[in-house]
Amino acid sequence: MIEFSGDYSEGAHPRLLNRLVETNMEQTFGYGRDRYCAEAVKTIRKACQNDDVDVHMVVGGTLANTIAIAAALRPHQGVIAPVSAHINVQETGSIEAAGHKILTIPGENGKITAAQIDKVCEEYLENNGNVHVVQPKMVCLTHATEYGTIYGRKELQVISDVCRKRDLYLYIDGARIGYGVAAVDSDMDLPFIAKCCDVFCIGGSKQGAFFGEAVVVKNKYIADGFRQVMKQRGGLLAKGRLLGIQFHELLVDGLYFELSRHANKMAASIRGCLQANGIKFFVENTTNLLFPILPDNLYGELSKKYSLTYCGRHDDKSSIVRIATSWATTERNVQLLNSDISAIMQR
Repeated sequence: MIEFSGDYSEGAHPRLLNRLVETNMEQTFGYGRDRYCAEAVKTIRKACQNDDVDVHMVVGGTLANTIAIAAALRPHQGVIAPVSAHINVQETGSIEAAGHKILTIPGENGKITAAQIDKVCEEYLENNGNVHVVQPKMVCLTHATEYGTIYGRKELQVISDVCRKRDLYLYIDGARIGYGVAAVDSDMDLPFIAKCCDVFCIGGSKQGAFFGEAVVVKNKYIADGFRQVMKQRGGLLAKGRLLGIQFHELLVDGLYFELSRHANKMAASIRGCLQANGIKFFVENTTNLLFPILPDNLYGELSKKYSLTYCGRHDDKSSIVRIATSWATTERNVQLLNSDISAIMQR
């Protein structure tokens, strides 16, 4: 089977692997206190154009989300997020297990607005801070979203402004932040995200690393005791240098966004082929996740050769399917998929 069901099927970019091999027998301090992690922190601060942020690296996205939220919120406080948010539908209740309620609101293609956030806070205040309900204290966005859509600068700035007005922390789950920033219609970059957010993460697992997310913390209240929360939640990796080496290599000279642009380019090729063959999309986007509405005959034939993600029935003749490209997707596999799509549709 040729894999198009996810963007973390392969191991890691060879440059990361080579660097891990080169440094394998060196002796270093543990728990992120080694020179490679220190180097990665400097690299990430430079990429964010902010030398005052704290940077902590953990092995996965669920840990990053759980730790960031746990470090920010008191027990009676909750986090506002779209219904489709990863923390709400694909993390086995990890936020709730840590003692915090997710205050979900409907999104449009994975995105929520400043007006929706403001309304949640207004309704809370109308109850005079009712002690019987959870206090909204944080907003969690995803960029790129679970539907591959992205926020623009104006959208993020307005959301950041309402968070400041309502005394909310702003957190971005950036598991696919590179794909979002590198989209052809994106005006976003890491410095602007760092300016608007209290905390956000830079995803590695889905973007060229073996594993890992780098959590960037600007808010000093959240930063205080962050490592202790990491340890308490099982996120403090003893061999922390494995994370530091990978993030330094990804971000030191632009490799991270080069790989992101490649994935988006591969997705654009598949998108163009589907459109040329009259296929409609459940969600339109410009990143590495495609959500075509495939006729049953096309989906059935493709599934014999390609691993795709079934998302649900669209009607009695078609299904919504997710096709994911990644930093490692080859042009050859994309050409094979495009050729098969065209051949089946033209029968």
